[in-house]
Amino acid sequence: MDFQEAASHFLAYLRVERGLATNSINAYGRDLAVFGQFLDEKNLTITDVQESVVTDFQNCLRNKNLASSTVQRNLSALRSFYAYLGQENGIANPTTDLEKGKLVRKLPKALSIAEVISLIDGAFHESKPITLRDRALIELLYGTGARISEIVALDLSDIHVVHSDGDLIETIKLRGKGSKERIVPLGSFARKSLQEYIVRIRPDLALKSHPTSPALFLNNRGTRLSRQSGWQFVADSARAVGLEGKVSPHVFRHSYATHLLDGGADIRVVQELLGHASVTTTQIYTLITIDKVRESYSSAHPRARD
Repeated sequence: MDFQEAASHFLAYLRVERGLATNSINAYGRDLAVFGQFLDEKNLTITDVQESVVTDFQNCLRNKNLASSTVQRNLSALRSFYAYLGQENGIANPTTDLEKGKLVRKLPKALSIAEVISLIDGAFHESKPITLRDRALIELLYGTGARISEIVALDLSDIHVVHSDGDLIETIKLRGKGSKERIVPLGSFARKSLQEYIVRIRPDLALKSHPTSPALFLNNRGTRLSRQSGWQFVADSARAVGLEGKVSPHVFRHSYATHLLDGGADIRVVQELLGHASVTTTQIYTLITIDKVRESYSSAHPRARD
């Protein structure tokens, strides 16, 4: 079995057996392609690889001045690949004793509430009614903590109204990693912005392609909005308010979690809203809040510092 065939089988295993999301599988594929190129340059096959070859590959990555996180991600993909080959094909695993570099976990950078509001406002332009769509998308990013891939995958049928203690609550169904579904409530601002887009803009967009399209967000041609277009809306808004290069769609997810915790939300609730499988993943946001408390204490308490 050559490398390309083995890699193809491994990626199929990740998709079918482990149920990984498409983006995760693509990331594995890109990292393995780097290793495949390394093997080609060395005229090696997957069965030729020993610990010394893996060490050479590790050094090769580091010599390219890649970020430590990138190097470790490549090596992690390699470990998983050879663990699979060992289980399925009996190939010896040369990564067993590979040193696992301990990454310094970077705290996600959250936006201030004022910055979030300016970005939402910056997405809409009176002279361009279609930007009601752009504003609605950014409102949803912040109002639900969803990933951009989850937002563009939404259908109209994913919006629901539920009854709770006599109140009507509008919710949205998100599909996260591994196709796991979660229900997230919509706040009044996100609900109003979304409704404006659906009533005023979406019907005309739908007529350009498929009037019965199920997709919630449509592009200018009337087809489902792409992840790249969502990124562009955020980038355009950031440029308009002087935050160019500092904002990505995922920043809204970080800000959503941080602001919920700052406001007193229970960490288990935030875990459910974000769709994290483990509360450990959510706890990184508590570190941001703790840092704010420490900073306030140090600057305000008379005996906090010498």
